[in-house]
Amino acid sequence: MTPATTTEHTAAGTAHRRVEGRDKVTGAARYAAEIPLAGLAHGWLVGSTVARGRVRSVETAPVLAMPGVLTVLHHGNTARVTTDYVTVLGTSPDPTAAVFQHDQVQHMGWPVALVVAETPEQAREGAEALVVHYDEEPHDTAFSGDRADAYPLDSMGQPAVTDKGETEAELAASAVVVDACYTTPENHHNAMEPHAATVRWDGGRLDVIDSNQSAAWIQSELANMFSLDPQSVRVRSEHVGGAFGGKGVRAHQVAAALAARALGRPVRVAMTRRQMFALIGYRSPTAQRIRLGADADGRLRALQHDSLNQTSTVHEHVEASAGVSRVGYDAAAHRTAQRVVRLDVPTPTWMRAPGEAPGSFALESAMDELAAECGIDPIELRMRNEPERGPVSGLPFGSRRLPDCFREGARRFGWADRDPRPGVRRDGRRLLGTGTAAASFLAMAMPATAAVTAEADGTFTVRIGAADVGTGARTALTLIAAEALRTAPDRVRMRIGDSDFGPAWGAAGSMGTRSWAWAITDAVAALRERLAGGAGIPPEGVTARSDTSGSVFGLAPRERRAYGAQFAEVAVDPGTGEVRVRRLLGIFAAGRIVNPLTARSQLTGGMIWGISMALHEEAVRDPVSGGHVGADLAGYHVAAHADIPAVEADWVDDPDPEDPVGIKGVGEIGVVGVAAAVANAVWHATGVRHRHLPLRPDRVLTAPPAA
Repeated sequence: MTPATTTEHTAAGTAHRRVEGRDKVTGAARYAAEIPLAGLAHGWLVGSTVARGRVRSVETAPVLAMPGVLTVLHHGNTARVTTDYVTVLGTSPDPTAAVFQHDQVQHMGWPVALVVAETPEQAREGAEALVVHYDEEPHDTAFSGDRADAYPLDSMGQPAVTDKGETEAELAASAVVVDACYTTPENHHNAMEPHAATVRWDGGRLDVIDSNQSAAWIQSELANMFSLDPQSVRVRSEHVGGAFGGKGVRAHQVAAALAARALGRPVRVAMTRRQMFALIGYRSPTAQRIRLGADADGRLRALQHDSLNQTSTVHEHVEASAGVSRVGYDAAAHRTAQRVVRLDVPTPTWMRAPGEAPGSFALESAMDELAAECGIDPIELRMRNEPERGPVSGLPFGSRRLPDCFREGARRFGWADRDPRPGVRRDGRRLLGTGTAAASFLAMAMPATAAVTAEADGTFTVRIGAADVGTGARTALTLIAAEALRTAPDRVRMRIGDSDFGPAWGAAGSMGTRSWAWAITDAVAALRERLAGGAGIPPEGVTARSDTSGSVFGLAPRERRAYGAQFAEVAVDPGTGEVRVRRLLGIFAAGRIVNPLTARSQLTGGMIWGISMALHEEAVRDPVSGGHVGADLAGYHVAAHADIPAVEADWVDDPDPEDPVGIKGVGEIGVVGVAAAVANAVWHATGVRHRHLPLRPDRVLTAPPAA
């Protein structure tokens, strides 16, 4: 193996620009909707215009007569697929992706047809001209916290209800009690690159070029749906323009595969921005009740967290917001419950920091309220309730440097100079306030396979089914491989995003880089053994492979998490209700930071999303139609440049001793706690509590005056 020329070249932990950066800015990097194929046809999805009912008829003849139109697929003429299987996540698949299998309509925008034509313009024209007749039925899309038809539901191996100690007795014995309800609205993760798939059948093999978070996951799902051997399905996803939890198996991939098989030629289907609001999932609205009971010195006796979210009538999904309270703070009695209610809406899905983002808003707001009731500094209150072990699980922590994050953040933010009284600081007409909140997120690993080849020219090629969804994972893995190989990063070729490279966990749950790095370092170790004899490298190179299943599943049970402390300063205009975040600081304990350049980008990106969640994001449904009001990026407001102040993210040293590289993960923790920190700062500025997101100007203006 070629030794490194300098330590700087090989050490992960130094800032390194993206290895694919030049390709992206020059246009050489091609995305799923940009791959040229001979004979390519284009499909355009048609969504239902009713929220519940049945398709009575589809008038295909006029559309088939239009220029360029090749076919119109719908429930009456489409091949059957199966949904009778268990996904790689251990759940049943969402039937929404199994398009055109029956005449039922389950929500507004439900896929009812696909128009395929020679060009995208012809397909769109045909789709807009297609007339579909419905037998409409009454629908229910009204989400609220008092739904009598809600029911508890387990999620991803986590129980719906946890109960430790005597909650009611401890609340009754508490000197101070906080009992409050918090709500978060429906949020959407519309990635910059819309969902797109280019599909062809080559003999009996299904070839898919897609934009997704896991090629292996899509391979498995499509193989099950089309009753194929997984080896007969190849999924490639080399470049992805954002994902955030939404780029899994969706209607467009299945529709493209059905059309390609029906026509005997490649078909591409790309979603519109409006279709993404109905077909890719979203973060469910939540209604959460927090009850905290504490002694006069702020030490918790009881913590109860109940959360409700909506799901669809065809598939169950839990936005596990109550989960944050199971790992957050110590108390003699803990009770958490997670419930769902079925409505005539699209199925929610994972969205950056699922559960943790809305759950932290409720819990960390309630903790701030408790601090005010007790007359204790909000940071000090949290320190007094630091657990020694998992508050509910009883498991030891892998590491928990949350207090260090608060101490460092307080020092850099100037927290010691804060006047604890609300509503006393001004800048002209604006009221100023500061707030803080804790953040945490899972730090897990999943099994992965990797192959590393020593090439005859002295370079190395790594092949792994990883996904870089814009996070910089490709660059981080290059640095990790170079360090393990003791060579320079420019001597490592990182090939990712291909299911032919073998199974690997996707870019999800902040586990991607951690899981892939483990597999790469194991493969490098195996390669070193093969080359230990000093024999020359043949023209085809020498390859070693790894599978981390045994190592990952062999880890002892622990509470493994990354942590952070968020600090916000806001200015509130009492005349207009406008809230401006002036500065935002996050200090994190998130394992070893492999590439500070891209890690800081991930953390600040999450923090900016937290500002957007706090002040802007809110999808609204029309109760009459059951559909969205303003299902686009004009009607759905997100933070723009003018909304973003100085945002600073940094970290304390926190390598994970159980991980071969020391990684925990930074993809999601940045958004956690920001909304609570902003809301707590608004209270500090105005003396008025806001328990419902977003903090719109009208809510600030109409809020009752501080007591």
